[in-house]
Order: sequence, then structure tokens, then C-alpha cells
Amino acid sequence: MQVEILNELWNSLVTIFTSSGFATATWENYVMILIACVLFYLAIKKQFEPLLLLPIAFGMLLVNLYPGIMAQPSTEMVSIADYMAAHDGAMNTGYAITVMDGVQYYNVPTTGGLFWYLYQGVKLGIYPPLIFLGVGAMTDFGPLIANPKSFILGAAAQLGIFITFIGAILLGFTTAQAGSIGIIGGADGPTAIFVTSKLAPELLGPIAVAAYSYMALVPIIQPPIMKMLTTKKERMIVMTQLRPVSKLEKVIFPIIVTIVISLLLPDAASLVGMLMLGNLMKESGVVDRIAKTAQNELMNIITIFLGTTVGATATGTVFLSGQTLGIIVLGLFAFCCGTAGGVLMGKLMCKLSGGKINPLIGSAGVSAVPMAARVSQKVGQAENPANFLLMHAMGPNVAGVIGSAVAAGVLISILA
Repeated sequence: MQVEILNELWNSLVTIFTSSGFATATWENYVMILIACVLFYLAIKKQFEPLLLLPIAFGMLLVNLYPGIMAQPSTEMVSIADYMAAHDGAMNTGYAITVMDGVQYYNVPTTGGLFWYLYQGVKLGIYPPLIFLGVGAMTDFGPLIANPKSFILGAAAQLGIFITFIGAILLGFTTAQAGSIGIIGGADGPTAIFVTSKLAPELLGPIAVAAYSYMALVPIIQPPIMKMLTTKKERMIVMTQLRPVSKLEKVIFPIIVTIVISLLLPDAASLVGMLMLGNLMKESGVVDRIAKTAQNELMNIITIFLGTTVGATATGTVFLSGQTLGIIVLGLFAFCCGTAGGVLMGKLMCKLSGGKINPLIGSAGVSAVPMAARVSQKVGQAENPANFLLMHAMGPNVAGVIGSAVAAGVLISILA
């Protein structure tokens, strides 16, 4: 009797171990767990965009510990006889029946993992426009309205998108995949997800992780490029204060932008329209309650869902493949080219203006709001403590948000 109990206990322990992560995890899973820990360090200790990086890292950690959390719903075949035996002889007419070798089977649906259901908002392109709604409700377009030349810097910073698009094609990716990879250069996670869900959904996981990771690593990636392309004298340029912008201008601006871009590029209307709706709610002053909801509760909820599910796509077997690593490298190249494009345009505008424009603000033309503008401020103030570039850099920064959405519309209209 005691031997039987010990055997049952031993078999139970073996079953627990063989079904545990210790028995099923591969070396790729352990590498991804290590990468997730590095991202935790950057988010918590270095505070690099923790609102993005922390949920992404946790999603990455969890899916490599428990892959079932991203399991897709499916069906399993159960013989009708076994089903009835397990349910006191009851039949279920709601299941489809398959006959194999004279035996009837129920096609019993299985439940998917929690993150798989939340991920549908990413896959179907629902979360990105909602993120844009929140961004619009938090954004002040005043610096852009006060200095419309910022649109040029925002446009120049999209250079990385199209250079990388060409490079990805030369490396063997399809045109649709190349467009999805190139959009990483805009440093706008929601836009990258939106474009990829339309053009190359099979690459959605690695592209989303790359886009959000580079957004979070802006303070590391941008400064060396900015310093390499500018002189100390240029970095020390102090810009004159921007003119005040009236409430009427701020109210009219999102309406005009929505009309113009929606007519020119209907494929960009979802992103730009939601961005401008959020901004109009903020600037109109008549819907404070829903404007605050868009800024806070809605934005926070979508950020949690988006970050964790994007991170959960980074399983070891998928993320450590050659194609994925190529996408990561191309994404970094795209982001660096975008930063360089903005800075070089800033240098040109500096020359044409007689030294009145600090070229550092051009780096903020990528769409990482407001981190890229803060980096411009930090690098400029390191050279000249009396220099305050933040508001000047916010112009190109919000122009970059619009520019990346426009670039997305162009890619979708041409490639979809």
C-alpha cells in the first residue's frame, strides 16, 4: 500500500515537473528572460520611458515563462462517447461533428490565453488610433503654430523611413514588409503597429517591439548622432522666444489639418483624425471631462494593454530568428537616419537664417513625444546652461507625429 502511494506521489511530481517551465523552456526563452531583465533595469533604474518599457518587458518575461498566455483559441476533437461519459450521458448539439474511421467526434472549442484576446486590439489596428486620441489630448500644438517652419524639420526626420524602405527591399524583403520596417524610423509605435497590421501582419510582433524599444531608448541613441553632426558653436545657439498663439488658432488648427490630410491621404485619416480630435477636445475647453479621460484613464488603459501584448509577441523562437534580428537592425538604422535627417535640415535652416536656428531641434522631428524634445533640450543645455530649447523643439516634435502619420498614409496607399 505504501509503495503504491509513493509511486503515485512520484508520478505526480514527474507530471508537475514535465509540465513546468523548467522542462519546456528552451535556451531562447532564457535569453529573452535576460533581455526582459535588461529592459526592467532601463525602465526602473534609468527611467527610459518606463510607461512603455516596463509593460513591454513584463509581457516579454511572462510569455517566455508561460507561452500559453498568448495561446490562440482552437478546437480539439473529442469522441462523442467520451464526451457523454464525462457529462453523465448528456449530448451537446452546439458542437460541430467530425466523423473519422467511423467514429463521431465533437469539435470542442478551447479557450485562448489572456494576452491573445487583448492582442486583438493591436492586430486589428484598434489601439493605435486610441493612443493618438490620448496623445492629441495631451499635446500643445502652440509651438508648431507659432513656428510653421517646424513642419520642414518634422518632414526631414521622416527621411529614415524611406531610406530604410529601399534598403529592406534590396535585402530581400517584400515591398509591403519593407514599408512596415521603414516606418520604425518615425519612432512612433502606434503608427508602426497601424501600418504593419495593414501591410505585413506576419511581422507585427518584432516590428512593434523594435519601434517601442527605440522610442524608449531615444536618450541613448540620439545624442551621439546630434553631437557628431553639429559643431559646439551650433549647439550653443540661443533661439528667440516664440510668439504667443491665440485660442482661435489652436481651435482652428486641428480642424484644418484633419480636412487637408483626410482629403489628400484618406489612409492617414484614422490616425490624424483621432490625433486632432483629442487636441480639439483639449483646446476647445468645452469638453474638459472627456478630454481628461482621453489624457488619463483611456490612455493609461490602452498603454497597459498595448505594452504587455506587444512584449508578449517576443517569444524566444520568434524573436531570435535571423529575420527578426534583421528587422531590429534595420529599425535602428531607420531611426538613426531619421534623427540625422532632422539635424541636417536644422543645419541648413541655421545657415539660411543667419544662425538663428539651433540645429539640435531638428532631431526632435522624430515622433517620440516628448522625449525627443527633452533630448534636444538636454544636449543644448549641456553646451550652454542658459539655453532653453524645449519649446522650440516641441514644434518639430509634434510635426513629427503628423509627419509619421502622413508617411504611414503614403505607404499604405501605395503598397496595400
